[in-house]
Amino acid sequence: MTVPSDISPAPRVILLTGPSGAGKSRLAVRSGLPVMRLDDFYKEGGDPTLPQLPHGIGVDWDSAHSWDADAAVAAVRELCAKGRTTVPLYDISLSARIGTETLTLGDGAPLFIAEGIFAADIVARCRELGLLADAICLRGRPVTTFRRRLLRDVREGRKSVPFLLRRGWRLLRAEGAIVARHRELGAYPCARDEAAGRIGQLSAACSARTRA
Repeated sequence: MTVPSDISPAPRVILLTGPSGAGKSRLAVRSGLPVMRLDDFYKEGGDPTLPQLPHGIGVDWDSAHSWDADAAVAAVRELCAKGRTTVPLYDISLSARIGTETLTLGDGAPLFIAEGIFAADIVARCRELGLLADAICLRGRPVTTFRRRLLRDVREGRKSVPFLLRRGWRLLRAEGAIVARHRELGAYPCARDEAAGRIGQLSAACSARTRA
């Protein structure tokens, strides 16, 4: 396993992407690193720039155009520079922002994870700004991802069940293309265990550098 070795002493971000339901949030929490939820940067339901699905059946929430990439990059940049930033709180069931919260890094924290289905869309910008530690695309078996995503979304009441079923089948068929797109945008595709090892290796390298 090869991971980036030129990690700066300043805080840097690991961008964690992958299809919806791939297990990004769980892996991010299990890493023990601070986590920024990039899905909280969705646009609100009344935004006129939201992309639409064909035949007028609703908003295409799986299009990167449904997401505020500029605000996400600004938050990542501020967290790297200042160790704290204000991020939105988003309620997917309401398609609306319901507040904000302050995200902070612990003293001397060298890394944090920013995870979400559109994380790959800001890989190039974070790299150009010198903020990127790594970019990972979490992938698994499409049928497993479909089941996990549907159970989660129904349990949380994210959208109506018919909408979730239509979306689920569409994403099941598109999963290979989604992973390929993330790879093209600069994210390294791998399964959960390899992703966890990659994050752990980066974290250990940064900790060793901090102690040196």
